[in-house]
Amino acid sequence: MGADRKGGARRRPGRAVAFAALGVVLLSGCASMPDRGDLRDVESTPRQDTGVRVFAMPPADGAGPGEIMQGFLEALTSDDPQYDTARKYLTADAAHRWRPELSTTVLTNGPGIETDCQAGQKEDNSVSCVLTGSRVATVDAQQAYRPADGPYRKKLQLVRNAKSGQWRIDGLPDGVVMGKSDFQRNYTSVDKYYFASNTAVGTSGQPVAVADPVFVRGQVDPMTQVVRSLLKGPTAWLGPVVRSSFPTGTALQDDVTGLAPDDQNKLTVPLNLKASQVAASKCAEMATQMLFTLRNLAPTLESVELQGRDGARLCDLPEERAESAAWHGADKRPDFLYYLDGKHRLVRMTTGSTGTGAVAVPGALGEGGKRLQSVAVSRDENTAAGVGDEGRSLYVTSLTADGSLGDALVTSTGATPADRLATPGWDARGDLWVVDRNPDRPRLKVLEQGVSKPEDVAVPDLPGRITDARVAADGVRIALVVEEKDGKQSLLLGRIQRDGGTGEGISVDGLRPAAPDLEQVSAISWAGDSRLLAVGREQGGVQQMRYVQVDGSALDGPAPGSLPGVKAIAASEDERVPLVAYSDDGIVRLPSGAQWQKVDKDGTAPVYPG
Repeated sequence: MGADRKGGARRRPGRAVAFAALGVVLLSGCASMPDRGDLRDVESTPRQDTGVRVFAMPPADGAGPGEIMQGFLEALTSDDPQYDTARKYLTADAAHRWRPELSTTVLTNGPGIETDCQAGQKEDNSVSCVLTGSRVATVDAQQAYRPADGPYRKKLQLVRNAKSGQWRIDGLPDGVVMGKSDFQRNYTSVDKYYFASNTAVGTSGQPVAVADPVFVRGQVDPMTQVVRSLLKGPTAWLGPVVRSSFPTGTALQDDVTGLAPDDQNKLTVPLNLKASQVAASKCAEMATQMLFTLRNLAPTLESVELQGRDGARLCDLPEERAESAAWHGADKRPDFLYYLDGKHRLVRMTTGSTGTGAVAVPGALGEGGKRLQSVAVSRDENTAAGVGDEGRSLYVTSLTADGSLGDALVTSTGATPADRLATPGWDARGDLWVVDRNPDRPRLKVLEQGVSKPEDVAVPDLPGRITDARVAADGVRIALVVEEKDGKQSLLLGRIQRDGGTGEGISVDGLRPAAPDLEQVSAISWAGDSRLLAVGREQGGVQQMRYVQVDGSALDGPAPGSLPGVKAIAASEDERVPLVAYSDDGIVRLPSGAQWQKVDKDGTAPVYPG
């Protein structure tokens, strides 16, 4: 594509050649280092079908610094398991030192290369190149995603071998860097599962499963990657509030790769454990963690067998036993949808019903004697909490015919309804959470089992006033809407730290953004183990409803259909349950594959249990 340009690099024909029949794409570097101008972007590869694997081309003989840089960056986006091709762009020492697994930096577009990355006179045998861009996120060594912003700027050193005359990269930071579209093509989000440290439910004390999302390379033996990540333990953010049933030091046996279910949808996982190290009950919990985790990648997976050394079977767990071995919010389909009707009664209708008929719940809240603004129903659907008196009072009662309202358990003295109690919520432990939005004394409160004395929850490093909260079913994560001093309403995720009998009280720590590009969040609901449904606006935008991941990463797939005037939303951890909203049209629902449907034009405050 033309002769060498002065101070530049030769263009190599073609950026990518696709072998569709083989499901392979070969990337070849194509860069020209201009003599003038500020920088040149390395274009992100267009997203490919998941069945297409992408491999990079090695450096061409006599390639200049620009071509070496371009080829190296494209090799980082390939499906090469150990980055062997990328290492061919490095000197032998650099290839030995470089640790790509330590981090992935995601930029808005492909990284730019500043134009001073070019050789000088013939006697110059080294040159520095600077990569630039705008950061979107980082994925750390534990494969945890975290949103980021600000400029990206890293220097790489290239040298020319005195004997061969070939340019290679000799100095570079650990980790890899790529554009957002390449990241979305290369990586997939998977929930690992652990158990809440201080939470158990039911008379048998079932452990509660907690999702811990990580990103793995989607075309590079993802199932084996996820198993290794699960065995290494939870991410640093979630670690303080969960436990793993795998003994410390548990790992896959040496040289295990290519884990996949057999034709009976059973997965066998060879571990480095002896049978004497694992009790039967503990092994069942280990297999439950494994099964819940791997269903992300293999939804039809029906059972997991854990093997010890020498192929000895440790335990075999079918799917139905896993669901009884641990409490998992996504497997708990709610019996009813609840809302307030035009007569101020708490009414309910069967989950997934196609009709519009709702009946009053038994007990005081179904009689309409107390004008309520919002409600919450416990996870077992035996108890309900209601906020009444224009947001001043929180009441709790059983959903039985003889259930009475009693006195308010929490009160607020805020000047207006918007400054008083927000919608309450229940976790799997049976604890009740509520926010008092009083600007003079904003507080997050919890009532153990919904009946104990309200306890203030400490929230260190809170950037403003909490205006809404939704606790996850697992009782160890909570989503907060926080109004900051500039009026921005952000969606944050916090980690619930329970005192474990130390007397230090309950706190919400580790606040992090869950929807960094939404500035005016007005309604939220949990909509999966690690997914939230949020209503909000981007800067300068209009109101929208969208799904967001709790780690702040973008979700593939369409958002719910447009709906004007949304005031409240209800979703469930069971993603098969229809979405419900309170809008200008009253209560409406969105069945899978359908349009929004009217349910009750006079209804308000829809909720599923939780």
